[in-house]
Amino acid sequence: MTSITVNGKQHQIDADPNMPLLWVIRDIIGLTGTKYGCGVAQCGACVVHLNGDAVRSCVTKLSRAAGQQVITIEGLSANNDHPAQQAWNEENVPQCGYCHSGQIMSAAVLLKENPNPSDADIDSAMAGNICRCGTYLRIRKAIHLAAELQRKEGASK
Repeated sequence: MTSITVNGKQHQIDADPNMPLLWVIRDIIGLTGTKYGCGVAQCGACVVHLNGDAVRSCVTKLSRAAGQQVITIEGLSANNDHPAQQAWNEENVPQCGYCHSGQIMSAAVLLKENPNPSDADIDSAMAGNICRCGTYLRIRKAIHLAAELQRKEGASK
């Protein structure tokens, strides 16, 4: 048994420690917001947070997550009100939407580490997230808006 905490809830997982965290999240725990894209850490559809860092869950072993804090798109905010989620909605970012849970999870880490990113910062941080529909300009615009929302939210506290 491997103990992991996903979105604040502890789970005892009876699975091979080498099983990709993606399959634990989707198939065992039942949270399907995290997507399978490529299986080789190249597309970013499967990004989750492991102790606050963005990781590709398709290549992260269950054993690496043992005793750690995992946050999925379902746990990013209580009411889908994380600044990145709000900005994605306001800017109508998704086209097909498949990649966007991973995009938002990567953007959330960027915004935590850099609350006022430039276009170059955004392009660099998001380079590992592929959008087959090509919504990159909307993604960049949404991240700027999310940074603004985050600053306003911080100012009101």
